[in-house]
Amino acid sequence: MAAFVRLVVFGFIALTVIYFAISLWSRAVRRGKLEREWEETGRPGDKDTYIETGMTDYEHSLRRRLILLVYVIPVTVIAVIIYVTNFM
Repeated sequence: MAAFVRLVVFGFIALTVIYFAISLWSRAVRRGKLEREWEETGRPGDKDTYIETGMTDYEHSLRRRLILLVYVIPVTVIAVIIYVTNFM
């Protein structure tokens, strides 16, 4: 039982680190695209306002929610492996 608790705790820590790394990377990529888009469209309005509006839209996007699969997929795979190993 102690090994399982250790797996859960360290697994959660590792997945959280991976989640934050992917999240920060994705935000940086989106911010870069918004800056490039602002320059290519003839610089409409204030740059900071344009980027903040785009980042607000990003916060509610599907892409941001899909990053949560970092938690779902490994847990599902481990659960299936444990089930197959013990009950089949």
